[in-house]
Amino acid sequence: MTTPFPQSFPATRLRRLRQAPWIRGLTAENVLTPSDLIWSMVVHDGNTPRIPVEAMPGVERFNVTEAAEAAKRAKALGIPAIAIFPHIDPRFKDEEGSEGLNPDGLIPSCIKAMKDAAPEVGIICDVALDPFTTHGHDGLIDEAGYVLNDETTSILVEQALVQANAGADVVAPSDMMDGRIGAIREALEGEGHTNTLILSYAAKYASGFYGPYREAIGSATALIGDKKTYQQNPANSDESLREVAMDIAEGADMVMIKPGLPYLDIVRRVSETFAIPTLAFQVSGEYAMIQAAAQNGWIDGDRVMMETLLSFKRAGASGVVTYFAEKAAQKLG
Repeated sequence: MTTPFPQSFPATRLRRLRQAPWIRGLTAENVLTPSDLIWSMVVHDGNTPRIPVEAMPGVERFNVTEAAEAAKRAKALGIPAIAIFPHIDPRFKDEEGSEGLNPDGLIPSCIKAMKDAAPEVGIICDVALDPFTTHGHDGLIDEAGYVLNDETTSILVEQALVQANAGADVVAPSDMMDGRIGAIREALEGEGHTNTLILSYAAKYASGFYGPYREAIGSATALIGDKKTYQQNPANSDESLREVAMDIAEGADMVMIKPGLPYLDIVRRVSETFAIPTLAFQVSGEYAMIQAAAQNGWIDGDRVMMETLLSFKRAGASGVVTYFAEKAAQKLG
């Protein structure tokens, strides 16, 4: 067959670099490994080892014993850290979220058990009151239902100290109160926790992707109103840079972008602007959509799982918090 072009055209054929697995691997610009993954895990305060989360097929709430066993599996798989989130018995909830300050509560118990089981695995603890409050908000509310900033920050400081005292490696304020990073950092330093890391949820958006998580921790039916007065407006991008800059100045060691996939542009802007470890959270709604489509046979679930995780790396994320961590690490291993 006669070619319509001169033999020298084109001089560059980019498909040469895609023709075989060895060259595709050699020229890959980004690589996903288990060390890029943080296991997002829901724990509960009951005796039942595992309780399935209906809205998140494949996700189960672990009791303290199972959480410790999971930490061992994380170590074996090369997963460097686990982020734990509590499902609290409604009997222990009140308007102030006081159970979050209980040194013998679920989260401190999990921290101790997991660190005893696998001390090499980092334990990251959410600092926020929504799992512990009857109204489902991340802080204290006034009579009009407005979340109070400074009063909430005082409680968050106490919560962070309880977690640090229990052995948490990282405290992760996810509440979006102004000034809470500086207050927590000062308190940690004052109590001798100089090496406790702060992972700030610096750019957390008021998103519709959190629904399955709220079922997982038991706050879906409790939430009164919405969180738009403290979580970020999805229309804004520059605002995230201001939030991140403030939190870095106040002592954050790492920052989080949440949700993940709908905000890859924010991941890119933050990582390039500040050159600080920037994590992305592949939240419950993202996980549930992939799982639901896979169960219906509409997508190849494993392939899409790996593709989305790699997209975070491509956008500049240092790591990804995901419910897929164990499964993805098994495939990568």
